[in-house]
Amino acid sequence: MTNPPIAPQRPHQMEKHGDVRQDPFFWMRDREDPAVIDYLNEENAYTKETMAAQADLQETLFEEMKGRIKQDDSTLPYRLDKYYYYARFEEGQEYPLHCRKRESLEAEEQVMLDVNVMAKGQAFMQVAGLTLTPDHTLLAYAQDTVGRRIYTLKVKNLETGEILTDEIPNMTGNAVWAKDGKTLFYSKQDPETLRPYQIYRHTLGTDPAKDVLVYEEQDDTFRCYITKSKSKDYLFIVCDSTLSSEVRFLDAGNPTGDFQVIEPRGPKHEYGVEHFGDHFYILTNWEALNFRLMKTPITATEKSNWTEVIPHRTDVLLEDIEIFKEFLVLSERKGGLSQIQVRPWEGESYYLPFHDPTYLAWVDTNPSFDTEQLRYGYESLTMPETWYDFDMKTQSQVQLKQKEILGGFDAENYRSEWLHATAEDGVQIPISLVYHKDTPRDGSAPLLEYGYGAYGMSMDPYFSPARLSLLDRGFIFAIAHIRGGSELGRNWYDTGKMQYKKNSFKDFIACGEHLIQAGYTSKGKLFASGGSAGGLLMGAVMNMRPDLYTGVLAAVPFVDVISTMLDESIPLTTGEYDEWGNPNDAEAYSYIRSYSPYDNVSKQDYPNLLVTSGLHDSQVQYWEPTKWVAKLRTLYPKDKLLLLHTNMDAGHGGASGRFQPYRETALEYAFFLRLAGKA
Repeated sequence: MTNPPIAPQRPHQMEKHGDVRQDPFFWMRDREDPAVIDYLNEENAYTKETMAAQADLQETLFEEMKGRIKQDDSTLPYRLDKYYYYARFEEGQEYPLHCRKRESLEAEEQVMLDVNVMAKGQAFMQVAGLTLTPDHTLLAYAQDTVGRRIYTLKVKNLETGEILTDEIPNMTGNAVWAKDGKTLFYSKQDPETLRPYQIYRHTLGTDPAKDVLVYEEQDDTFRCYITKSKSKDYLFIVCDSTLSSEVRFLDAGNPTGDFQVIEPRGPKHEYGVEHFGDHFYILTNWEALNFRLMKTPITATEKSNWTEVIPHRTDVLLEDIEIFKEFLVLSERKGGLSQIQVRPWEGESYYLPFHDPTYLAWVDTNPSFDTEQLRYGYESLTMPETWYDFDMKTQSQVQLKQKEILGGFDAENYRSEWLHATAEDGVQIPISLVYHKDTPRDGSAPLLEYGYGAYGMSMDPYFSPARLSLLDRGFIFAIAHIRGGSELGRNWYDTGKMQYKKNSFKDFIACGEHLIQAGYTSKGKLFASGGSAGGLLMGAVMNMRPDLYTGVLAAVPFVDVISTMLDESIPLTTGEYDEWGNPNDAEAYSYIRSYSPYDNVSKQDYPNLLVTSGLHDSQVQYWEPTKWVAKLRTLYPKDKLLLLHTNMDAGHGGASGRFQPYRETALEYAFFLRLAGKA
C-alpha cells in the first residue's frame, strides 16, 4: 500500500434550524458494517507502512519507557482498621496483584486478586470498584473485558477464596457495602446511552435479577452513583449534571430504609457532602463562585440551616476537604497552582510549603479520623510522585516513598518554568514548561505544546517517565493552562465553555505564538497535542491556524460536535448540554457549528496529523476520528502526513495493562521525532 485508503462516500443529508449539512461518511457509525472494520484495518496498515522507517525507533522508545519502570514495584500501603492494603506488580507482568497484610507490614501477605490471572485469554482487562465489607471478609470488585466501561460485579470471600454466586452484569463499576456486610448497593447504566441512572440494593445469596431498585434518575442530563462517608456511618446517592447536583443520605446501619434528600437540586448549584459528628459538611457554590464550606445538623439539612465554616474567596478555588478528629484539611487552588491548607479545629491555620515553580500536590488516602498524620502526595515536571506523612501538630514530615525511575534518571538534569502568554483579549494564560538542562533556549529546539481546556479540569504539571524520551532528545514540553479548566478558579472554567468556548482555542494559539516569540522554539519546530476534548481543541486550532504547528497529535478526539450533541442516544450527550450548549437551540447550534472541527474542514495547508482512536470507546465514539480523517483525506495537502491509528481492542483510555499503553506513546513520539528531524 503506497497510497492512503480513500473511504467510499454515501450521500447523507442532515437539516437543523434551516441549515443543511452533507455527511458522506455518516455510514461509518455502523460498527457492524464489515466495510467499517475493513476501512479501519486499511488505515492501520497505512499508518504502519508510513511509519515503517521509524519502526526501530518505536521499539527503542517502547523499551526505553518500559525500562524506566520498576517492574516489581508496589503502591504505598495504607492502613484501614486492622489491615494494610496495597497493590504490587511482578516482573514482566502487565497487571497488579491486590494484596493486604494483617496488623503489620511484616505479616504474611494475602493476595486478594491477581489481575494477571484474570486477564489470561483477554485482549483487554480492567478491574475497578474494589470495596470491602466492614469486617474485611468479603471483597466486591468489577471487571471489564472490552474497554467500554461496562462491568460485571463479583464478590470474593477473602477467608475461603471462594467467588460467590452473586454475579451482577452490566453495571458501572461503582458499589458500596452497608454496615451489615451482606447488603451491597451498586449503580447501573442505561444500556444505550451508558448514562449511570439507577441505584440497586442487593442482598448476598439472593438472585441478582430480584435486586431492589432504590433510585432511578429520570432527568437525562443527570447521572447518579453511590458512595459512603469517611465515618462509614452514611451512604450517599449523588446525582449530578455539569452544573447541578443533589445528594441523598441513608444511615449505613439501616440499608432497607429510605434515602433522604439533603438539599433539592437547583440550577447552577453544585454541592458535595461529608459527615463528622452531628453534622454534614457541605462544599457548595451557593452564592460562592469558587465554593465555600458550610455545615448543617444531620437532623435539619435544609439550606436554611446551613452555617458557614470556610467563606468564599475570590482568588482561591476550594476544591475538596478531608476531615479529621482534630483537623480540617483543605485542597485549594490559587494562582494556577494547588495548595494544601491545614486548619486545626482549635488553633491557627497554615499551608504546607512547596517550592517548585510549577507542581502538583494532593491529599492522598487518609481513611482514619483519629490521627494527627496527613498523607499527601507531591510531584512536578522534574520530580517523580513522592508521598509523605505530615504531622499536623508538629508540622514535621517523613518521606515515605518516591516513585523510582530507572534508566539513570537524575532530576538535576531537568529544568521547569512557569510563564504567561497574553491572550487575544489581554488575559494572562499560564504555561508550565520543562526541558533538559542542555537543551538550548535560542529557538532551535522543537517544542510540544499540550492542552485540554474543558469540564473545569485543571491540567496539572505532572511528572511523566515516558516524556523523558522526548526531553532527552532535545524537545521542550509545555502545558498551556487555557480557559475551560479551573486552574485560576471557577471563572477560568466559565469563560472557556458554552458561548465562550473559542477562548480555549485562542488561548492555546496565543501560548504557541508566545513560545516562539520568547525564543523557546521557532516556526517549523512547534508541535501540538491533545486528547478527547483536547482533541476538539486540536481540530479547532488546526482550522483556525493551520500554519502555526508543524505536527499535531489528536488522541481520541471529540471532533463531530454538532452531530454528537444532536444525538441523544450517544453516551454523554444529554449530560453535556451545560458544557457545549444544546444545539436544539438555534443560537447554540450556530455557535457550535462555527467551530466544530468536522464541519469546518476546508482545503488548507494543514499540518502533519496523527489521529488515534479506540474501537470500543464509550466517551468519544470511534466514528468521530474515523469520519474526520476520511473527510480530511479528500482535501489534505499531498506533502503532509495524515495518519489514523485505531486500537481495535480498547476504548477511551487505550490499551489496558502496565506496559502496552507505551506502544501507542512510542508511535506518537516517533511521529514527532520524525517531523523534528530527530528520527
